[in-house]
This record gives sequence, structure tokens and C-alpha cells, in this order.
Amino acid sequence: MSKKTSETPATLWLKQRHIPFTEHVYVYEAKGGANDAAKKLGLDPHITIKTLVMENEKKQPLIILMHGDQAVSTKNLARQTGGKHIQPCEPATAQRHSGYLVGGTSPFGTRKALPVWVQSSILDLDHIYINGGKRGLLLQLDPQVLSQQLAAQAVDVALD
Repeated sequence: MSKKTSETPATLWLKQRHIPFTEHVYVYEAKGGANDAAKKLGLDPHITIKTLVMENEKKQPLIILMHGDQAVSTKNLARQTGGKHIQPCEPATAQRHSGYLVGGTSPFGTRKALPVWVQSSILDLDHIYINGGKRGLLLQLDPQVLSQQLAAQAVDVALD
């Protein structure tokens, strides 16, 4: 399942809950994002999920999970989460909230418990590839883990 060298707060969190996953390592490229990871691993970017740390107008952080080949409508996200305004966190702020470096952010095992929102169509996939808590590591797992273990709430906020 995993080597000691790949242990991150995310992989430990999943193991503690006996959630099956497989690890997929690739050469990380700064600002490459989910599309670069998908290309390097020979995956469809649609099943490669981005973990984005954002904040509302009260500076309260949240995580939004989005397909690698789509962008988030922050206007729709604010509307669907009951806020007035949502924007991406600055990298240092995102790291402080999540405990992960930008480019290695996972929704699992975050430093603080953050509310998680997920693009609803992600939950329809057979499996997803999502960051494993460090740059260059994706985990393949069942997307139902997101709603069952993280209480991720489904939203429709994808920009086409």
C-alpha cells in the first residue's frame, strides 16, 4: 500500500480509518497543477481532483474540490455556501490552515478541520486521483470517501 517514505498526514489519516488507496508518484512541477500531474501519470485530468483552499468574506477558510480540467466559479460557490464573497487564500494562509504546502494540499489530515465542498459530478466517478499530502503524490481512491469521511457537501460550481 505505502512505503514509510510516502507517509504524510493524509496517508496516515486514511490508514487510521482503513480507507483503501493506492499511491501514484510523479515529478512535481511548480504551477503545473492537476493537469500536469494527470499528463505525467497518463490520466484523464477530469478524474484528477484539485484541492483548493479558499476563504469567505469573514476570512473563514474552506476547501473546494474540483475536477483538474475545470475551474471554480467563486461567485456560485459563495452563493451555494451561504456567503457573499469567496476568494482563493494566499499561499502562506492556505498552508497555515491546511498544514500542507501549496501544490501538495490534501483534504485529508488537515491541520485544522475545514469545511469541505465538492463539485457534485466528482461523486459520480468510479475513482479519483487526489493529492496525497505532498508535492508529486496522488492517491487513487473511491470518491465516496469525500462525503462519507470528510462530510463534503456537494455543490455545482464548475466553470466550463
